[in-house]
Amino acid sequence: MISGGATGVGGAASRLFAAEGARVAVIDINAAAAEHTAQAVRDAGGQAMVAVADVSVAAEVQRAVAAVVQRWGTIDVLFNHAGSIVVKPFLDTTEAEWDRLMAVNVKSMYLMTREVLPHMLAQRRGSIVCTSSISAVAGTPMEVLYDTTKGACHMFARAIAVEFRDRGIRCNAVCPGFVRTPHGLHEVDALQKLGVDVSPAALAAAQGRICEPEEVAAAALFLASDEASFINGTHLFVDNGFTAV
Repeated sequence: MISGGATGVGGAASRLFAAEGARVAVIDINAAAAEHTAQAVRDAGGQAMVAVADVSVAAEVQRAVAAVVQRWGTIDVLFNHAGSIVVKPFLDTTEAEWDRLMAVNVKSMYLMTREVLPHMLAQRRGSIVCTSSISAVAGTPMEVLYDTTKGACHMFARAIAVEFRDRGIRCNAVCPGFVRTPHGLHEVDALQKLGVDVSPAALAAAQGRICEPEEVAAAALFLASDEASFINGTHLFVDNGFTAV
């Protein structure tokens, strides 16, 4: 199951996981985009289904998970990728923006994980990957709300790993830098307009170049896979040294 699996990193992950043999459930609020990605998977010889859901709403998450279990019986991997962003001066942000971003970026992981975990526990194995960000550890001007949600993603992955390790569950976080997706390019544009230097030269200095969505998807695939069987509760930065400087 890949939440936010229709486009950007989520779409890249849907295609890559399927290419590696997974049956992929594309969970997204955008029905047309989700079906487009699922069809691309099928056209390439893979297996994919769509469950349309706002993953910040419990009833919709429950329906999505039930549909996947009914179709395929088990859920072996959950990629909690769905997310959004608010870019604006902190004192201009609203309570509604805070609540919505917390719901989409953090509550969605809680709801998806809470619904999927019983199925993983029943088979005594499962791998969960959460999309965090460099913003969990590197504060960015104009992104206080976003940075805060990603800090929560960071600790959510670690705490789930600790609580469920001895019942066969792994949970890790993938932490991208600036990525060439609609989300990432919108972020760059919005920051530039607010006077934050994320020009090509600044990005080159910080992380060499902009990251491609397939590179983040590959990191998520590794964390989800059996090759990462002894990796649990970790944060894998896909930022070409941004946070190491």
